Amino acid sequence: MIEVKGINKTFINEGREPLHVLKDVSFSVKKQEFICIIGSSGCGKTTLLNIMGGFVAPTSGEVIIEGVSIKKPSPRYISIFQDYKLLPWRTVRKNIELGFEAKNHNLSKQEITKIIDAQLDSVGLTGFDDFRPTEISGGMKQRVAIARALVLEPAILFMDEPFGALDALTRDDLHNKFRALLKRSGQTVVMVTHNLNEAIFFADRIIVMKPNPGRIESIIDINLPGERSNFTDDFLKVRDEIFSCLNT
Repeated sequence: MIEVKGINKTFINEGREPLHVLKDVSFSVKKQEFICIIGSSGCGKTTLLNIMGGFVAPTSGEVIIEGVSIKKPSPRYISIFQDYKLLPWRTVRKNIELGFEAKNHNLSKQEITKIIDAQLDSVGLTGFDDFRPTEISGGMKQRVAIARALVLEPAILFMDEPFGALDALTRDDLHNKFRALLKRSGQTVVMVTHNLNEAIFFADRIIVMKPNPGRIESIIDINLPGERSNFTDDFLKVRDEIFSCLNT
């Protein structure tokens, strides 16, 4: 579904040495696969995700999605960020409705209301539709951002540290809700995270990156059956393998 082919990225700033951020990054993503990208700060994870989403042009190489070379963002490929990007003057419902405002559709108001009601229920926000972002918690704000993305029924979600600013209990709860959502909706996901346990919890494969310049060190298949727990021997074994790869 996604092909990342020989991506290189160099930032040129006047009066400074060129900054080589990514070097010859290549991999592919299958339909409905969940890919996590991990690595230390400065290895180009977010730049790579922005290139995949069409927000940043590579210096060389290309990203091909569903057979089309990506040059700009598309409603079929939605990005979710750590800082939510909610409009503070709009209610929860109106923030989710932004998704429809960004997309050409032939839906009636009643149909839109029904879809938003279903999304509010799926992310556990029924009854909070008239609240504004300042009146809800960080975890609830992130659920609004996820619901806003999913009403567009995107083929792909690009996610940049979407749970990074949350406390541990809220993060675990939202992990479970989001995983259940994906089972129903079937999106392909590429997610950047610093959290190794989070990556193992979600991913079918984990791409390990190293810095200076950013490059792929390893791609690790995660073959863990059933519900994944941080405390099983299999989970810890995979964690040790990735941790060793990050520190070699």
